[in-house]
Amino acid sequence: VTTTVSAHSAKVKIAEYSKTPEDFLRKYDELKSKNVRNLDPLVYLLSKLSEDKEMLQCLQQNAKERSEASANATTSTTFAIPPTSTKMSMQELEELRKKLGNVTASSNVPQSAEVTRKMLRDRHNKKNPTQPNPVFPNWVYDRPALIGDFITGATPAGDPAVAIGTMPLPAQEQALVDDLLFVLVGVDGRDITAQPVLGRQNRSFIVDPTLDMSIKELVNRILPVASYYSTITRFTEEKSSFEYGQVNHALTAAMRTLMKEYLILVTQLENLHRQGMLSLQKLWFYIQPTMRTMEILASIASSVDKGDCMGGSTLSLLHDRTFNYTGDSQAQELCLYLTKAASVPYFEILEKWIYRGIIKDPYSEFMVEEHELQKEKIQEDYNDKYWDQRYTIVQHRIPSFLQKMADKILSTGKDTLYYLDQICSDHFLVHPDNGQCKSLCSCEKRIFLFICYCVCF
Repeated sequence: VTTTVSAHSAKVKIAEYSKTPEDFLRKYDELKSKNVRNLDPLVYLLSKLSEDKEMLQCLQQNAKERSEASANATTSTTFAIPPTSTKMSMQELEELRKKLGNVTASSNVPQSAEVTRKMLRDRHNKKNPTQPNPVFPNWVYDRPALIGDFITGATPAGDPAVAIGTMPLPAQEQALVDDLLFVLVGVDGRDITAQPVLGRQNRSFIVDPTLDMSIKELVNRILPVASYYSTITRFTEEKSSFEYGQVNHALTAAMRTLMKEYLILVTQLENLHRQGMLSLQKLWFYIQPTMRTMEILASIASSVDKGDCMGGSTLSLLHDRTFNYTGDSQAQELCLYLTKAASVPYFEILEKWIYRGIIKDPYSEFMVEEHELQKEKIQEDYNDKYWDQRYTIVQHRIPSFLQKMADKILSTGKDTLYYLDQICSDHFLVHPDNGQCKSLCSCEKRIFLFICYCVCF
């Protein structure tokens, strides 16, 4: 699949052939949100199979034969049927239903951020026991006021003395403008309150039902921006923890830079409101250009969160988003900015691997993984298992734009390491006259490494 159009047409074609198209499209969107590799090529292959009548007949015949064989195997097996006298009472049946419901609900609930951080931290510490991940103190997570998002568990200040629906329309509008300026930066207003979120859900809001319908309609158009802000804020706070890797750290830093521009806009709108020059219509007019940017940032944040992306998988998702926004120059430029910012730490690891044969990957994000093996016959046999098994490629860590170069990157780093290991060990050379080790000065090291690079390439 080389274009988004071919993948989309293949998806539509399978939905037309499917007996349950809604289930198929729902499953496709779920897998797409998790950044599943090779999803579009698989859908394209299935669409081609659905067009081939001979292949379909062969598959149907095969399925029929297998079902008949399984039916014959079932009938040939004897089962002990329980006596009909043992029946479950209604109370036992209800208890069983509740237990099954609780198990199903608990399996569908996503893991909390604390559990995910602990799992990633334990996995890293098991792999690198000498270099444990640093950990933020508990008060960073225990104080919700530090996050910048809505505090939904706070006690309300009390019912307003006058219901907003009893006010005249100009007063209602000014009150709602004041509320919206608070809600746009993650603070509940008097007549607009945020709802608690469960897992990775989007933030929703409750607006006073007594509000005039015309004003309420305009308010509902602006509230998605506040929902996007909440999603982005929660994402940047969570992914800034050490356990999520340098690529996610760089991505959240780039998002925070854009969020500063958004907060400057809200500050300017508040200044207009204090001067009495901001109406609800003007607020809607000024916020529209920012709405598209916030929507894209929130969509990327949700996709990275749902797919549990780290390292190369995050870069693949950003690259695919940049490619998919072809035709929308503003969205493509925004995604390209995020991709460039997030790829900086990954390419620093890549540069050290290619030019020095070193993997400095504290969070297990790089495509090449190093395994601890003993050096055996390394001086005599270049193709020994030491070189084949010590450095391997991890497929899900390869960015999609480096997929074709993965094998070449692996072999280049191996060659660099091999030549450096043959010539010296930790920047020491054996003196040709007396056989003693001679330490190199900084100038000699630069010349020596330059000669090694020339030999390697």
